[in-house]
Amino acid sequence: MVITLQELQMYRNFDELASDVLDLAKEILPDKLIYLTSFSDKQQIILKLSNEDTSILLTEGMVINLNETVCNRIDFKNKQPLIYEDIKDGTCSVDLRDILEEVNIKSYLGIPISLVNGERFGTLCVAHHEESQFDKKSINLLQKIAKMFAYYLELEHFAYKDSLTGLYNRHYLSRYFEDHSKTGGVLFFLDMDGFKEVNDIHGHDTGDLVLKEIAIRLQKFVNEHHDAFAVRLGGDEFIIHFAQLSTREELSKRAEYVLNCLSAWNNKFQLSTSIGIVSYPVDSNINLKTLLKNADNALYLSKTAGKNSYKFFKEKI
Repeated sequence: MVITLQELQMYRNFDELASDVLDLAKEILPDKLIYLTSFSDKQQIILKLSNEDTSILLTEGMVINLNETVCNRIDFKNKQPLIYEDIKDGTCSVDLRDILEEVNIKSYLGIPISLVNGERFGTLCVAHHEESQFDKKSINLLQKIAKMFAYYLELEHFAYKDSLTGLYNRHYLSRYFEDHSKTGGVLFFLDMDGFKEVNDIHGHDTGDLVLKEIAIRLQKFVNEHHDAFAVRLGGDEFIIHFAQLSTREELSKRAEYVLNCLSAWNNKFQLSTSIGIVSYPVDSNINLKTLLKNADNALYLSKTAGKNSYKFFKEKI
């Protein structure tokens, strides 16, 4: 799963460590611009620059279409750097040369940064507005720095992940709510109908496989909604969080989709889901504990209504 910018902002001391990484790299190549980037599914984000006072036209926070970046051409599979000491010497294709010239880069070195499981995170890059030479020793040192940074990312990444399903965990939801409780949003609280029987009849190993499949389906759903993420609270309880408030009609459509998605099991398992839905407005003072309690109350109404259904939380007057 791609590490989002929102997730990065929760990492302990990320900004400080990113600065330290660039400082170390500058010790190796002091006259060059060094920068860190991250990838999303479709974009590259410039996370941090070693300095802004440069003739190279890159800025922190810049977002670039991934298909239009040089970094996307790096060989992540074999963990090999991409090197252009002179973009006009014929080794650089015309389209890449145009991309680099547009931001006034005449020489470029891109080091891949990947998580331990091989997933791409982004790059550690070196750029200069003149032709340059990158010696093997400098490249090796930069690769070691990138590797150490990747270990840090791995530790932070999995601190917020459920070890079985790979979805975000309760810790991530809590941290998110600490930082974004005033922005408003919607929670879908999901509980699987019939999951206990799966464990009792088929065993816990099969139950774990079912939970993983549920996670895959939920992740596919949230990937189609840019403001959403999925959480496994524990057991067979899941949360889908939407960062933007929507109409009741739109939320009903999303709930119906999730119900259909989690009830199709080819008759192998008698599984469905029940959903409790709760919204919280912008500048709300509600805490996460109360929000989850309200969502659980709505979930209870859904269960008692016959399962495989959804209910909205209603404030008691």
